[in-house]
Amino acid sequence: MSSAWHTQMQLACRPGRIVSRVRVYRILAITACLLAQPVLAAPQAANVDAGAALLQKVQTAARDLDYSGVYIYQQGDMVASSRIVHIVDGTGERERIETLDGLPREFIRNNDMTQCLIPEKKLIILEHQRGDRFPSLLLGDGKNLTANYVIKMGAVPSRIAGRSCTMVELTPKDTYRYGYRICADSKTNLLLKAQTLSNDRSVIDQISFTSVQIGDKVVPEELATGWNTQGWKVHQAPMSTIDLPKAGWRIPFPAGFQTITQVSRTLQGGAKVSQLVASDGMVAVSVFIEPYDAADASPLSKGAMHRGAMNVFRTRIGSYWLTALGEVPAETLRNIAEQTEHVPPASHQ
Repeated sequence: MSSAWHTQMQLACRPGRIVSRVRVYRILAITACLLAQPVLAAPQAANVDAGAALLQKVQTAARDLDYSGVYIYQQGDMVASSRIVHIVDGTGERERIETLDGLPREFIRNNDMTQCLIPEKKLIILEHQRGDRFPSLLLGDGKNLTANYVIKMGAVPSRIAGRSCTMVELTPKDTYRYGYRICADSKTNLLLKAQTLSNDRSVIDQISFTSVQIGDKVVPEELATGWNTQGWKVHQAPMSTIDLPKAGWRIPFPAGFQTITQVSRTLQGGAKVSQLVASDGMVAVSVFIEPYDAADASPLSKGAMHRGAMNVFRTRIGSYWLTALGEVPAETLRNIAEQTEHVPPASHQ
C-alpha cells in the first residue's frame, strides 16, 4: 500500500547512515527514494465486483487527474504532513511532494524519473523507476486481488477533507497480509484516505488528505521547487537487471505474491545490493541481499524491526545478509527470510 512509502520516507534521503553500524537503514532509503479491511460477513458477488472495479478507478484517478493538497500520515502518536501537486499534460505525469515537518525534503517526478532533493547536503538522488505514492493505491493491474482479499463496498458514504467519499474494505483471506479500509472521492474516485488494519481490526497507520483541490484549479507553477539546485551534487545508483533464482536463491513468498522486479544496485562506497520485489497487487515485499560484512555485525544487524505497518526482518544466510521488508505482518517476513535457501549454481552439478 502507498502508506508504506511514508514510513520509509522518514528514513530516506538522509546522507550517510542513521546508525552507521546498521546498514539496513540504507536499504530502507533505497526503497523510499525509488521506489492501504475486514468485513463481518461474506458480501454478495455484485458487491465484490463493484468494490474491485472501484479500486481500479482509484488507481486511474491518481494517475490521470490534476490535484493538489496537503495530507497527513499517522502512526501511533506520530503525525507527519506533506504537500502534493500532480498534473498531467502533454509531457505526461508531473508531480511534486514536499515534506512539511522535520528536515525539508522534496520529491519531484516526471513520469518514471524521480528526483529526491536533500537541501542541507545540496544533494539530488535520481531514480529512473516509477514509484507510485499516495494517492496511488494498487501495484500492477490488481486483477487478482479477489484471490487474496474479500472486498466489500461500504453502505454509508463518508466525508474526508470536505468531500463525500465511498468506503471500500479489504479483508485478507489469510494471516500473511494486513487488511485495508479506503475512502475514494465520490465524484472523481481520487483516494482521500487509506487505513492499514491488523488482524484484530485495529488501525496500524493511516494516510489522509486534510485539504485537496481537483481539476483546473491546480496550476503548473505549483510544480516548481523553491530551492536553487544549481551546483548541487547529483547521485544515481547504478542498476542492472538480475535473475536471483538462476543465481541459486530460493525465496518463498506467500500465495498470491508474484515477482515484479529483480535488480542489482551499487551504493555509495561501492557496495552492491540485490533486490527482489514481489507483490499481491495491494502490497509489496522487498528482499535485499548483500555480502556479509563482519564489521557490520552489530546487535541490531540481525532480527526484526518495525515502524507502523512497515516491518523488517534480517538474517544471515551463509556469506550474505538477507533483509525482508514490507507492509505485512512481522511473521510473514520472518518466514520468508528464515526459509530462504541459497544453493550456488555449481552445487547443482
